Amino acid sequence: MKTSKATSWKTRLHDVIFEADTFLGKFFDISLLILILFSVAAVMIESVELYSIKYKNALTLFEWTITAIFSLEYLLRIISVKKPLKYIFSFYGLIDLISLLPTYLGLFMFSESISSIKTIRTIRLLRVFRILKLIRYVKAANTLKQALIASRQRIIVFLLAVLAVATIMGTIIYIIEDSKDGFTSIPRSIYWAIVTLTTVGYGDIAPQTVLGQFFASIIMILGYAIIAVPTGMVSVELALSEKMNTQSCPSCSAEGHENNAKHCKHCGAELNPPV
Repeated sequence: MKTSKATSWKTRLHDVIFEADTFLGKFFDISLLILILFSVAAVMIESVELYSIKYKNALTLFEWTITAIFSLEYLLRIISVKKPLKYIFSFYGLIDLISLLPTYLGLFMFSESISSIKTIRTIRLLRVFRILKLIRYVKAANTLKQALIASRQRIIVFLLAVLAVATIMGTIIYIIEDSKDGFTSIPRSIYWAIVTLTTVGYGDIAPQTVLGQFFASIIMILGYAIIAVPTGMVSVELALSEKMNTQSCPSCSAEGHENNAKHCKHCGAELNPPV
């Protein structure tokens, strides 16, 4: 009976921490997102010498408060999974650990020399790694990834077509313009065509003849139309994509399961064990 209660408690804890299908799960994710953003903002403010001196005590207190919260979160994640070592040595597990270490390491480095102070600052800047944890909670990133994968063939064909157009345009401008104006070869002219087509316009090479400038104007206008094509492709896939599944395996913490999946596709564990 005790084992059953312990399993039930861990299962509920896992659902809150690793998933976003419930109210508590969403609340946990959003709260953690806000803390991560505030933490990164504090790192940035601390790097400004004026604010670092003026608000030193407040920043120190805030840092230790955030560190305590993230330490508790890290321990709860380890407790809630069935294979703690697998989580600890996973990508996100290591990121969680790296985001905590700098603050604790600062306790053991009290040398007043300038070099040591700089070393401490360098170590403390590792807290910026917390921003990587945003990937886990911004669930829309997974939807965007799936949309890009689904439209990859059309994007590749589109890029090949753009490359062909740039090659033709580069060859034409090479014929029109004089080599003394920078169009010394077809590859260099293709480079100009790509820069112009993408509306970057470095200006290191520019057509000097009226015909060349007219041709360049057409390429510039065409560039705006070309930029919109891949955006439309991805937008269509995003519109057609299904609601994303946020189910996380209670055993190996893997995500990305199908909406109707009952078992983990990585380790075979039951995704929704009876509580």
